[in-house]
Amino acid sequence: MDHTTLSRRLAALEHALKAKLFERSPSGYTLTEQGLKLLPSAEEMERLALSAQERVGGTAASVAGTVRIGSPEGFGSYFLAPRIAHLKDRFPQLGVQLVAASAVFSLAKRDADIVISVSRPPAGRLLVSKLIDYDLGLYAARSYLDKHPPLSGTEALSSHRFVSYIGDLLTFPELDFLQHVAPEGATSLESSNLVAQLRATLAGAGLCVLPAFLAREESGLSRVMAQEVSLTRSLWLSVHQDLSELARVKAVVRFIKAEVEAAKAAFKFS
Repeated sequence: MDHTTLSRRLAALEHALKAKLFERSPSGYTLTEQGLKLLPSAEEMERLALSAQERVGGTAASVAGTVRIGSPEGFGSYFLAPRIAHLKDRFPQLGVQLVAASAVFSLAKRDADIVISVSRPPAGRLLVSKLIDYDLGLYAARSYLDKHPPLSGTEALSSHRFVSYIGDLLTFPELDFLQHVAPEGATSLESSNLVAQLRATLAGAGLCVLPAFLAREESGLSRVMAQEVSLTRSLWLSVHQDLSELARVKAVVRFIKAEVEAAKAAFKFS
């Protein structure tokens, strides 16, 4: 609903309860002490409403409605996006929203219904499972390698240029690859977007640590120092407990897990 409608309804709720539930400021709304007391009851009401909706019209035979997936941009753009059409073919009434970005998605705030992340989420009312481990290596374009000194060992990395994440904007410490590979190396481009890093690397901007499942799709890239530089990270899949039994959410979770399992070799070097 729009902001005006939401504001009016919240005001009506406060009037009915004779209690101030929110502190209002230019930056948004914050729960008061009385609002915090109401929150568990509101969450239970939401859970019951979702359960009722599911029992009436959300059976497994009729997967319908919208599911939003929050995902790292590499996995979302290169792995999930090309496969969503198969999911839509299977469930025509299902709407899928894919948010592929380097961001922290909050299931509690309903930023997404399903979240895939490189960090295991903290404990809470979440159902969390490891999706897969994936390998990363050091890559460069042939145009870059032809113009720079040979990579004869890890000590030589300090004289090379790198494409990497912006350190100050990193939301996940697991993505601070440069500190593991070449802490003394200079960067020619820093970007919070993995696809931008990929495009810059293909153009010869420098060396870049990239996931195997992404880099193997690009014929213009060469893996370098394969023995010396090999990292492994994990992808985690999370769903809020209140949504986990919805047929549409279960269908998408099953689909993602099945697609990853079928393509698991693409996430490893060997």
